[in-house]
Amino acid sequence: MLTLVAFVVALGLLIAVHEYGHYRVAVACNVRVIRFSIGFGPALLRWKPRRQRPGQDTEFVVGALPLGGYVRMLDEREAPVAPEERHRAFNTQPLKSRAAIVAAGPVANLLLAVLLYAVVGWIGVQEPAAVIGKPAESSLAAEAGLQGGERVLGVGDDGADSLSPVSSFEDLRWQATRAALDGRDLRLEIEGAAGRGTREVVLPLSSMGARDADPQMFARIGLAAPFTRPVIGEVMADGAASRSGLKAGDQVLSVGSTTVIDGQHLRELIRRSVDGREGRAQPWHIERDGRMLTLEVRPDVRDESGTAIGRIGAYVGAAPEMVTVRQGPLDGLVKGVQRTWEVSTLTLKMMGKMVIGEASIKNISGPLTIADYAGKSASLGLTQYLVFLALISVSLGVLNLLPLPVLDGGHLMYYLWEGLTGRGVSDAWMERLQRGGVALLLVMMSIALFNDVNRLFG
Repeated sequence: MLTLVAFVVALGLLIAVHEYGHYRVAVACNVRVIRFSIGFGPALLRWKPRRQRPGQDTEFVVGALPLGGYVRMLDEREAPVAPEERHRAFNTQPLKSRAAIVAAGPVANLLLAVLLYAVVGWIGVQEPAAVIGKPAESSLAAEAGLQGGERVLGVGDDGADSLSPVSSFEDLRWQATRAALDGRDLRLEIEGAAGRGTREVVLPLSSMGARDADPQMFARIGLAAPFTRPVIGEVMADGAASRSGLKAGDQVLSVGSTTVIDGQHLRELIRRSVDGREGRAQPWHIERDGRMLTLEVRPDVRDESGTAIGRIGAYVGAAPEMVTVRQGPLDGLVKGVQRTWEVSTLTLKMMGKMVIGEASIKNISGPLTIADYAGKSASLGLTQYLVFLALISVSLGVLNLLPLPVLDGGHLMYYLWEGLTGRGVSDAWMERLQRGGVALLLVMMSIALFNDVNRLFG
């Protein structure tokens, strides 16, 4: 239920802001707006505000299907217009007015993202500290000499004169994402585990290529998860942990001859503790209430997608260290503009690389993934949900500015052609472009839906 409510609220808000952008600029240009609708299909709500700008009698509607919206304006191409109202029809407006009305929707979404990012900065958000969990053996971080438990203090381009401070693990991953898509190596200033000195390492992200920008990218970089202490949590009855004598609060020091680095490392060791279809018994060295103990643990074996993996029937790994990231009034607004710009440019770069085949189309997400993330972010609290809304608002703004005939960006391209040639696009070409745009959009939606199903149920 939370996922459905969070998704509907997000969709309704972002659509309303987008259409309100079109509406406000249309009214400012003295274009008569006949209907402002959020959603399609049968009307659930319908009203006309008493106080409207003189000459406006806009009907506001909430439709039963919240999958879009529209602002219907007076237009000679859609219905006859009385001569005395012709000057208020959309199609009779100067080119700059028509372009401003069309562009206002995506711009409204981008401005909403700025505000949401700023609000998150003002409120403050709890994020994992920039302490690296044990990287996979073949990852770039492991090859650079990182073992897990290092705290990242600063980050920047390799060869840069100075490094920028890192506020959290999410900030570190954001910097790594940008560097990977830009083909830049990333220099990190790190403090060793338990505060043992500082040094610098370079992650050769320029070697990855945009094709590696998929959901497994962070695992290949070595930033899959923040550091967590290898502590046993709740122990389930009749599980391998319970049979072996493990208790909640036990800190695991080693499994067999392998020293345990963090919670993620311990989970990997448990998964691999199998011989064929049987669990492998190994001595676990643990610390319990200041005492060192050795217990023999034989994990149970479970089948996961045809692969035998070990399970012990207990929660593994403590919660990561958390930090509060907060900005002042002006800094928060500046950060909101900066983050909106960064996400917008990153989105365009990713789209461009997918078009030319340099990035995987697996990065395209559809409504199922968006709904899933909406529910997850809402369950984590207000600030995480606001960050989710900001990200989707940026995506909606950027997507609508793409030069596809059925989108706002396509209409802006028509107006650019009109401005350069002095004449509008012909009806015949308009029809061809619209058909092509619809076909392309259907292909994109099909890919997104396939990725959704594969990601959530595959």
